[in-house]
Amino acid sequence: MRFLLLSGPLGVSRRSSLVFVQLPAITLAVAAGAATGFGCSVCGCSLSSDWAAQGYSMMPGLQAAVRYEYFEQSDLRSGTQDADRATFSFPNDQEIQQSTLNRNAWLDLDYVGSPAWGVMVQLPWYDRFHSTVAASDTAVSASRASGLGDVRLLGRYQHFGVHDSYGLQFGLKLPTGRIGQDFATGPQAGAPLDRGLQLGTGTTDVLAGASYFTRPRDFLGCFVQVMLDQPLAAKDGFRPAASLALNGGVRYLNPGWLTPQVQLNVRWDGRESGINSDRANSGGTMIYVSPGLTADLGRRLHAVTFVQLPLYQRVNGLQLEPRWLLSLGFRYEL
Repeated sequence: MRFLLLSGPLGVSRRSSLVFVQLPAITLAVAAGAATGFGCSVCGCSLSSDWAAQGYSMMPGLQAAVRYEYFEQSDLRSGTQDADRATFSFPNDQEIQQSTLNRNAWLDLDYVGSPAWGVMVQLPWYDRFHSTVAASDTAVSASRASGLGDVRLLGRYQHFGVHDSYGLQFGLKLPTGRIGQDFATGPQAGAPLDRGLQLGTGTTDVLAGASYFTRPRDFLGCFVQVMLDQPLAAKDGFRPAASLALNGGVRYLNPGWLTPQVQLNVRWDGRESGINSDRANSGGTMIYVSPGLTADLGRRLHAVTFVQLPLYQRVNGLQLEPRWLLSLGFRYEL
């Protein structure tokens, strides 16, 4: 599941090439699963942990980007409200999740073959700590996992006009992330985690999107973008949820080296399915506001940072959500 943060491209007036930064941003929902219960998926529930800084350039060549994202899912929610853990007694007939800490790194390689066509490879590395009280337990069980996640291959077509442009994105998410992780400590030690908490989903997904960018004023760039993530099949009794993200934003274009921008990110997630899914505690609707800055550190080196803050959250069942998310990264034009 992926939640896209995008920064509009039109009008980087201080560079000869037309560049924009695209940040899918953040997906995360989480929880644990055990033999007796499951929690909301890390990559199939509410937010995506992507923060992919995707730069589209008219100039042929290769760009490389690294970025770091940090967020802790500690806000237990039911519907549109916080769920107070103090109101739950133990043992309980349902899982009561405690926290999921995510510290992820991404490497993006973006190759432009012509002004209209490009391709990107996104390599995620996840570091995730999760704790929960499984159904019928009275003590906390925990897990810690780190490793390669599901690799994404994205192609794009971009048409540039004088004051606006539009683009199409298409690609695949590949099942390269490890599955089969177990709890490490607590009453559930040795029991399998929720499939949504694994480093990968085990499935191949189709990615498809469209974007539009415009520059209504010399100092103002705007964009809107939609992206669909559709799993193709189930793997070992688990099919992650499909998701649809709608994003829009504005950026203030100025002669300085800092470019401020703000984005509005809306995401709809379906429910997981399969015998190893947590269908009851998956899916929902999220709306976030995301202020950020892009900095030119040199002719070829650029930095970007965003903070994502929730405006509206509606989840199915009980799910963990973050109160804020941080992403920062660097991009170098080779």
